[in-house]
Amino acid sequence: MQYRLSGTLLQTLEIDLGVGETVYSQTNAMCWMNDAIEMDTNTGGGFLAGIKRTFGGGSFFVTEFRSRGQGHVAFAPRFPGAILPVPLRDGQSLICRKETFLCAEISVRLELAWQKRFGAGLFGGEGFILQRVTGPGTVWLDLSGEVVERDLAAGERLLVNAGHVGVIDPFVSFDIQMVKGFRNILFGGEGLFLATLTGPGHIALQSMPIMNLAEEIARYLPQTSSGASPGGGSLASGVVGGILGAIGGSALSKE
Repeated sequence: MQYRLSGTLLQTLEIDLGVGETVYSQTNAMCWMNDAIEMDTNTGGGFLAGIKRTFGGGSFFVTEFRSRGQGHVAFAPRFPGAILPVPLRDGQSLICRKETFLCAEISVRLELAWQKRFGAGLFGGEGFILQRVTGPGTVWLDLSGEVVERDLAAGERLLVNAGHVGVIDPFVSFDIQMVKGFRNILFGGEGLFLATLTGPGHIALQSMPIMNLAEEIARYLPQTSSGASPGGGSLASGVVGGILGAIGGSALSKE
């Protein structure tokens, strides 16, 4: 198996597979493939395994791509960012934020990872449920924006806006800490809590959380009838309403 990454913030992952080699991905991640690839969409371990994946931000089904010859298949994330290839040893694991998994060799396990600390799960920005990938094999992870990797020494602490936490070693302690100072809380724009990462271990941070991107896009969407900017659950309805309005206006003009 060989792979190559193309692009900068809109990357594409291309994988060349030998006979019998298999990779799998979440659904709706494949871009193109040659006719030596056979697709098999399944629950990836049964109904319960599919349900668990959905709780971790993944899809109920996974798609396996098995090569019958000299296979070629390509994947791409759905948001601007960077694809991080990680070769995992047998039994080696990584803890990832939700929706980070892009694809992996068939030998890599994708599972749920629970926040052990109540405060971190409640206020840490990602909830109680994360993703865990375990080797052996190579996994490709999708992080938003640019990726900054750091190695934390034993006892070294790093305070991070929770949305920027991408991937951490299981040995890294993840907790939360309240922002100090009334003015920092009220006017700093960083929220009430920061994530506290304590070494030892390797971490990968992302420069553009998806929520930040969504908030910026929402600023430029048309106002709702109530005058409020369409955000949260209103975001999709605002977009759909704009499309339907354009179609209706076009039809009226033709009449």
